[in-house]
Amino acid sequence: MNEAIKQAIYAFNNNEVPIGGILIDSKTKEIIHRSHNKVNKEKNAMYHCEIDLIMHSCKALSRKYLHDTIMFVTLEPCLMCASAVSEVHIDKLYFGAYDNKNGGIENFKFQSKREHAFKTEIYGGIMENDCKTLIENFFKKLR
Repeated sequence: MNEAIKQAIYAFNNNEVPIGGILIDSKTKEIIHRSHNKVNKEKNAMYHCEIDLIMHSCKALSRKYLHDTIMFVTLEPCLMCASAVSEVHIDKLYFGAYDNKNGGIENFKFQSKREHAFKTEIYGGIMENDCKTLIENFFKKLR
């Protein structure tokens, strides 16, 4: 999660909502890709950290499914990103802060409602205070 937080800090310093993440190979423990939110830079509301991680990792590995991978992200994924994580078959997802407003994992109980969806193992609250503080500080700075 420390590597994901580094990406979130980079996003913070570049006027993006500070959400960062990494995707690792679960067998070798090597980082496949690092990313952060790029919504403002790309002028595209869909350019979330998780989407960027998935797109670049599929391309780098030349495959459409990301079996044997683990994603670490600093904020609970939204419904769009939660769906994407399931769609590409990421084995495990670890997230930091819970997102009471837009979270697609806990608020919507996303995977339990999709009978035939790939079931990613999900673990929340990892280094939650560090992740939450970054986001809170970002929005305080905007006000």
